[in-house]
Amino acid sequence: MAIGVIGVGAMGMGVVESLLRSGNKTFVRDIVPERMTAAEKMGAVSCSSVAQLARAVDFVIILVVNAEQVDEVLFGAGGAASVLSKDSVVILSSTVAPDYVEVLAPRLAALQLKLLDAPVSGGPARAAAGTMTIMAAGAPEAYRRCAGLLASISGKVFHLGDTPGTASKMKLVNNLLAGVNLVAAAEAMALAIRIDLDPQMVFDVITESSGSSWVFQDRMARVLEGDYEPRAALPILTKDLGLALALAKRGNFRALLGTVAHQVFSNSSQSVFGAEDDAAVIKYYQSITKISLPGRTRKDQ
Repeated sequence: MAIGVIGVGAMGMGVVESLLRSGNKTFVRDIVPERMTAAEKMGAVSCSSVAQLARAVDFVIILVVNAEQVDEVLFGAGGAASVLSKDSVVILSSTVAPDYVEVLAPRLAALQLKLLDAPVSGGPARAAAGTMTIMAAGAPEAYRRCAGLLASISGKVFHLGDTPGTASKMKLVNNLLAGVNLVAAAEAMALAIRIDLDPQMVFDVITESSGSSWVFQDRMARVLEGDYEPRAALPILTKDLGLALALAKRGNFRALLGTVAHQVFSNSSQSVFGAEDDAAVIKYYQSITKISLPGRTRKDQ
């Protein structure tokens, strides 16, 4: 299949790698030239515009940051929606508000295009390995046509029904929990350091005990190394938590822990380390407790 990927950041680059490994001709477009160069070295075809990409494919995977960027690549000047051939499928894998997706489906249908609501989870390493999780919702024909493609880039696909927006709701529920877990992990590790427990020993004990979570294991391992290079930068999960809280408000639900987690993330995102990996949320605790964090960045603290 000829497949386009718009947005080849941390997750998008992994998706490109998995598509190429499965033998798909893959076209890419990103506003960062270095990302397209990296994708080219893997075997992808880089495109000078979204329109050029859209002319070459029948499936386009969108992995940009937010709904505004989705609108731009689809409906802006030279956008994909006006160029894609009839019955092409737009696979929306960005994390956006479900009500945006609900409106997007008929907008694309009016242009004789199909939408598959298909957010992803698992991080860049699992995207590159083809083992990430996909939550998918959309018309049966769109899902059927994309089934092989989705299988080639994921370890598990959850088909959540025929209504676009349903998968985006599920993604926000997941990311609400991820955000709360990450703040809790950072708080626990910061407390442990403050009371003079060895961080490595804390990590070893917690990962084998009832307090563990996937997020604790993944992000606190980075903290131990002092590795805050952004895989998922702090503002991304801050944005996702904000979307989750808006969804909760729409459902007349008080997300108490989510509200606290969002505040911690918001404070962290506005700090000097706001462009770092979301594991750097622990630096917010450092700023209010004056603890010394482990890893190679100790000299900078």
